[in-house]
Amino acid sequence: MKIGMITDSLGNLSFDEMLRASAELGLETLEFACGNWSSAPHIDLAAMLDSAATRADFVAKVRDHGLTIAALNCSGNPLHPGPQGKKHHQVTQDTIRLASLMGIDRVVMMSGLPGGPGDANPNWIITDWPPECADIQRYQWDDRIIPYWRDLVKFANNLGIGKLCLELHGHQAVYNVQTLFRLRDDVGETVGANYDPSHPIWMGADPIAAIRKLGSAIYYVHAKDTRIEPIPAAIDGMLDARPPNHYADRAWNYITLGYGHGETWWRQFCTALKQVGYDDVLSIEHEDMMLSPMEGMRKSVALLRNVAINLA
Repeated sequence: MKIGMITDSLGNLSFDEMLRASAELGLETLEFACGNWSSAPHIDLAAMLDSAATRADFVAKVRDHGLTIAALNCSGNPLHPGPQGKKHHQVTQDTIRLASLMGIDRVVMMSGLPGGPGDANPNWIITDWPPECADIQRYQWDDRIIPYWRDLVKFANNLGIGKLCLELHGHQAVYNVQTLFRLRDDVGETVGANYDPSHPIWMGADPIAAIRKLGSAIYYVHAKDTRIEPIPAAIDGMLDARPPNHYADRAWNYITLGYGHGETWWRQFCTALKQVGYDDVLSIEHEDMMLSPMEGMRKSVALLRNVAINLA
């Protein structure tokens, strides 16, 4: 397994500073966010699309630091019913185009989420009641999600991209194993998982069990941890919309690797991945509000070296 990073984890650094820090950390590969919910701190999507020389210089700088490029990321909501949806769709298509031009075979993203009929904003339906929930879901999947993804898969395949790696994330149409397979069954195996265990943890799932179910549908992995905070969780449950900087009050928090689940758990996680045939990138995503990015990255890399590299 290769230890990598989505470079937003060190988004406070310039491109050159981030490359030096990545080499210092001993990373092997990088994932670059190209826009949408990311500010794309390390890549200029338009400039890269426009110029072969710009792309060549970018790749050369990455290689000069002993690194490779694992994937491009365009996580956003291209199914948003408002103007944002059209903007995110354009960035999504442009990211796929850039991956094709750069010979990168994976694009990491999310499924997106539409609203119901006439809605101005997305609507995440996670219960079967009241009765209108079923009608909204039928509209979302039959009229919006499946047609959009059939077209996007065709677009990606025509450009030689065979892996669209969906992060199973809350407030998305695809947020768990069942919804990933629902989409995959309809649009084909271009769609697979970017499996990030931090999200199923706060939704009450067992990531290790989910890995066994996903099997070869796992195309990429984000290494991020979640810590359940026992007292707030016991009082309010796991559905928590308080902002992340209110970490003392929240029921759960994204946390540096090892601070939510220990080394034994992460060794089991990596072993489960190996058992289903995934022997590829573990891309660290640092979103811990309590540790600085570099300190969090150092601790995360140290943990993964112990649990992943020794599994060879």
